[in-house]
Amino acid sequence: MTADPRLIVGLDLPSVDAAEAMTERLDGVITSWKVGLTLLARPGGVAFAHRLRERGCQVFQDWKLHDIGAQVEGAARAVAEGGCDWLTVHAEPQVMRAAIAGRGDHPTALLAVTVLTSLSDADLAEIGYAHTASDLVARRVRQALEAGVDGVVSSPLEAARARALATEAGRPDFLVVTPGVRPAGAEVGDQQRVATPAKALQSGASHLVVARPIVAAADPKAAAEAIVREMATAALRRA
Repeated sequence: MTADPRLIVGLDLPSVDAAEAMTERLDGVITSWKVGLTLLARPGGVAFAHRLRERGCQVFQDWKLHDIGAQVEGAARAVAEGGCDWLTVHAEPQVMRAAIAGRGDHPTALLAVTVLTSLSDADLAEIGYAHTASDLVARRVRQALEAGVDGVVSSPLEAARARALATEAGRPDFLVVTPGVRPAGAEVGDQQRVATPAKALQSGASHLVVARPIVAAADPKAAAEAIVREMATAALRRA
């Protein structure tokens, strides 16, 4: 089966060794990987991300940078200079501007995280936001477009609105990366705003991030292949 680079598998595993083993199990099926904080914070985690790129894979370093401008600028510079295809920052104007300054001329794509897919409207109200998740995502997509980042991370439920805003802004290349993707019948876990792979793509997502439905499956390769087939079917329907 031909790999689909739009499918990014989240290596949400407890150790670098476990993540390395998973990439071997999925070799030939997956070419795009997300390395999150659990692995990045471990000794050898960043080196592991770099090794994946050396093999010709695309790598998403999910740092979700969120700090004062000087720290974000320095961290974005360090990640971009080290070599990284996608880097996440929180979708706040000051943070995004600092990340752009730090990234400079390096080809690393900056993705702005809008609202975490684990948060519901009730969670946002508890934090102190007056917006619903949908409205807050739209606000942050507009700010991301104004800041000039390469794309956003949003749940599949907001993908259509994000794509529409990007189209209105004349940014057909704008990336809409959707975590919270779950095949039909899969456990939702701690995610609140989810959709199937086909629905996410039909709503305007450019890339899907899938972790547990693949890496926690009894047969990860078969699970990944099933999602790739569903993505291909969705593409044919759109055509």
